[in-house]
Amino acid sequence: MNLVAALGRFVMTIMAVIGSIAIYAVQTISHFARPPFYPREFVMQLGLIGYLSLPVVGLTALFTGGALALQIYAGGARFNAETVVPSIVAIGIVRELGPVLGGLMVAGRVAASIAAEIGTMKVTEQIDALTTLSTHPMKYLTVPRVLAATLTLPVLVAIGDVIGIMGGFLVGVTRLDFNAAAYMTNTINFLEASDVISGLVKASVFGFIVATMGCYHGMNSGRGARGVGQATTSAVVSSSILILASNYLLTEVFFSA
Repeated sequence: MNLVAALGRFVMTIMAVIGSIAIYAVQTISHFARPPFYPREFVMQLGLIGYLSLPVVGLTALFTGGALALQIYAGGARFNAETVVPSIVAIGIVRELGPVLGGLMVAGRVAASIAAEIGTMKVTEQIDALTTLSTHPMKYLTVPRVLAATLTLPVLVAIGDVIGIMGGFLVGVTRLDFNAAAYMTNTINFLEASDVISGLVKASVFGFIVATMGCYHGMNSGRGARGVGQATTSAVVSSSILILASNYLLTEVFFSA
């Protein structure tokens, strides 16, 4: 009975956390269209979340595209299907690897940063000071960050898709002896608008997840340096897990047929 009770407590704790996160996300969405707004804070977060994440996403996409081209060529050579490299690299980058790897890299950088910043503000009672000054903490801290991440991650992923396809192109032309014109022609012919749109929709959802998890764990941070550290770790872990889970669900929605 002790084992059953412990399992029950664990399940109840998990369900309580899921419910708390869901309520926080719904409250965040409800504040999007309600004043007051803080455009200066929003513009600042666009730069911090979007622009400063570009080198990380770009380098990740470049090397992923190159490695993917080598792997697909090595696998396709077993079946005399080396010509599929350009199309598979493009589809793989645009549909899956671009959004997922971009989301994970941004989660590692942005979710940790947001959780640490807001957690430190909570520990030093700056959030209490905002409330005292009649400034809603969610309006001032959460909404600009979540909105900025939701809007900038699709842009980052779009740029990363181009860089990733270019990485596959460079490897294909310089290492695998593909004709440059034929490689680009195959890439363009096999890509469809639905592939690009699905990847950008995924990226927008991932951006919302990353910023929401960072803000949630920061707002619920424990006291002291240990509490902020745990909040930072939890933000990155929960963001990564939710990105992978939502990626599967969105893939079912877009490509189940």
